[in-house]
This record gives sequence, structure tokens and C-alpha cells, in this order.
Amino acid sequence: MKFISTFKEKTDYQQNEHEKLVMLLNVTRNISREILLDRLLLLIMDEVKRVLDCDRCTVFIMDRERNELWSQVAHGAKEIRIPGDRGIAGHVAQTGIVLNIPDAYADDRFNPSIDKKTGYITRTILAVPMRNKMGEIIGVFQALNKRKGSFNNEDEELLNTISVIAATQIENAQLYKEQKKTFESLVETLASTIDARDPLTAGHSKRIAMYAENIAEIIGLSHQEKEILRIAALLHDLGKIAVREAVLTKEGKLTTKEFEHIQSHPRFTKRILDNINFSSALSQVPNIAAAHHERLDGSGYPFGLRDDQIPKLGKILAVVDVFDALTSKRHYRDRMEFDKVIKQLYISSGTHFEISYVDALLQFPLDKLVSIMEQENKWGLDEKHLAFLSSFTISDVYQALSQENPGDDQKELMSVFQIYYLREYLAESV
Repeated sequence: MKFISTFKEKTDYQQNEHEKLVMLLNVTRNISREILLDRLLLLIMDEVKRVLDCDRCTVFIMDRERNELWSQVAHGAKEIRIPGDRGIAGHVAQTGIVLNIPDAYADDRFNPSIDKKTGYITRTILAVPMRNKMGEIIGVFQALNKRKGSFNNEDEELLNTISVIAATQIENAQLYKEQKKTFESLVETLASTIDARDPLTAGHSKRIAMYAENIAEIIGLSHQEKEILRIAALLHDLGKIAVREAVLTKEGKLTTKEFEHIQSHPRFTKRILDNINFSSALSQVPNIAAAHHERLDGSGYPFGLRDDQIPKLGKILAVVDVFDALTSKRHYRDRMEFDKVIKQLYISSGTHFEISYVDALLQFPLDKLVSIMEQENKWGLDEKHLAFLSSFTISDVYQALSQENPGDDQKELMSVFQIYYLREYLAESV
């Protein structure tokens, strides 16, 4: 009987260890798939909450510059920031000791301020330090309120193991975030540098990116497609550095040779971008950016691509580039009348532009349109006007402008919209 009892205990132990290994394998697999920091932290918290069968989990990251522990996302709360040496998490961060607290309010180290602020009642706490490869503490895992009883030694062991797995991925995500921030700042600086060559086109690349992002949202592009489109939009005119300034800023009509010269800029855009080492996820940026003047019927430039030869995201850029050009002041003209802009896009649909992307543009909320259109003059926007315009789309104002006898609501819509579309800036800029 003793042998049978010992054998059963051994079998139960092995079964338990096997279940823990499978659990950790699943946690590792799930965590390793995510590289975006905020989503990674939320995923880690969800995994810990599930594994430990607790009510909440928080991943605190050490902010050494501010000597704070912060949680970008947390179960049941928004961003949390606490002094790096306060509370249970602060004690763990300072000492590196695992704390398993069966009664939070009976522990002098517990900081009840967050409970008071949120109305939550903390009962049990398990907090473990999170270390990087150098052994330095970079944060704290904190699990709250075990659903059945208190946290035990097995929970401590599991959370310690998960913290080791998660710390590496969190560091990778932080590094990726910093690299992405650096890359984006370089892209935006390049775009601003091109736009700065001509004061009247200042903000063009940024507006194109914002228009494109909103169309991407309307038609339901994936996160990756949105990112590719935004980068391509910001860099689409990079080739203009090869265009002579006298041609780029010329007032009045261009000669045939001058027009041919300025038409070369998408080719230069592709040539320059082809020399940049984009990640595999962004490898199509040069082709998309260079396609913003291609047309469905092959009449575009620089390569005369037709229909399916043009990248899908390039077709979106083609629509928003023309829209911004026609709705912006240029050396040789003022903004085109708004209804004529939309008519021109529709007339060119099917031959120049993809009709579905023109339709998506017409679904654009007017408050967003005005905010983007007036990026360089935001000081003059009225919040009440924007709130009013938020109930309407480009299609609504186009219909109103096209009516011979518009109704009272349409008249009010046109009146508010035209305040911004027909603005003069000379007086304000003096």
C-alpha cells in the first residue's frame, strides 16, 4: 500500500509538472508573437491573470529618469505612475525580493492610494522583480486578489519564471519602439525638408499622410498596410530634391520642358528610396510612393503603369495627392471651388482613379477634413464649428453645394464649411 501511495504521489507530481511546462510553453509562444509594447504588456497581463487565476495583474516598468514605476496599461485602470520606492511594487523594485502578501491592508508597505482613487479593494498581492539580461531590475510583476485563497509557493515559482520570459520580450519591444520612433522622426524630417523648399506647399506631405490614413480606416486596411501607406505618403515627393527650385516655385504656367522636368520627381523618389534599407515589412514603400502620379488608363507617369500594375496603396495616394493639390493654394491659383474638386475626381474615376477610393474620400467626416486642411492654420479653428461639422461628410457638403435650391440645413452647412475653405490668411499672418 505504501508503494502504491508513493507511486501515485510521484505520478501526480509528474502530471503537475507536465501541466506547468505546457502552461509556460503556451505563455512563451503567445508572448513571443507580439512586438508592440502596449499590446505586449496587455497580453502578458492577460496570460498571468489566466495562469495564476487572479483578479488583476499589472506590469510596472521602471522609469529611471523620473524614478517612477509606470504601467502603460493595467487591468481595471488607465496608465498608473507611482514613486519608484513606494508601495509593494516599489519595495520589490528597490530590494529585488519577492513579496507574497496574504493581507494587503495589514502590511505597512502597502500603498492604498490607488484603491482609494479607483474604489478597488486589494486583498492579496504577489509581486516579483523583473530583471534584464544584466540582472538589473527593469520592472515589477504584480498580481492581485487570488480568486481562491492566497497566492502560494507554486504561484511564486510560476510568476518568477514568466517574469524571466517576459523581460526579454519587453526589452525587445522597448528597443523596437525606440528604433521605430527614430525611423519615424527621420521620415518626418525628410518630408518636412522637401515641403520647406516651397512655403506654399508646406505641410503637403503630412496632409497626404493624414488623408491616406483616414481612407485606410474607412476601407478597413490592416495595421501593416496602414503603416506602409503612411510612410509612403510622407516620402512620396522626396524626388523633388532633384527638381530645380526655379521650376518648383515658378508662378504661372510651366513650359513643356519645365513640366517634363517636374514630372521626373516620382522617378527620383523611387531611385532614392530604393537605396534605403527598409525592413521586409516596408519593402514596397518605394514602389507605392513612386506611383502617386500613375493612372489606371496608363496615361500617368513616370512609368505609364496601368490598372493592376499600380500598387493598391499607390492608387490611394493618387486620389489624395490630387485632392490636396486642388484644395490647396498654389503659386498659380487659389483653392479650386470645392464642388468642382469632387466633380473632377468623379469624372476621372475609372480612367485615372479607383472609384472605390474616391467613394471612401467622400465618407470623410468634415471636422477631420477641415482640421487636416488647416494644419498650418490651426490657431483659427473654432471648436464649436468642428463639433457641428463632425455630423457631416464630404459627400454632404458636395450635395449641398450642388443644389440649386439648398435647404436651410444645407445652407448652414455650406456657410460653416466655407468659413474655412474660402479663408484669407494675409491679415492674420501680418
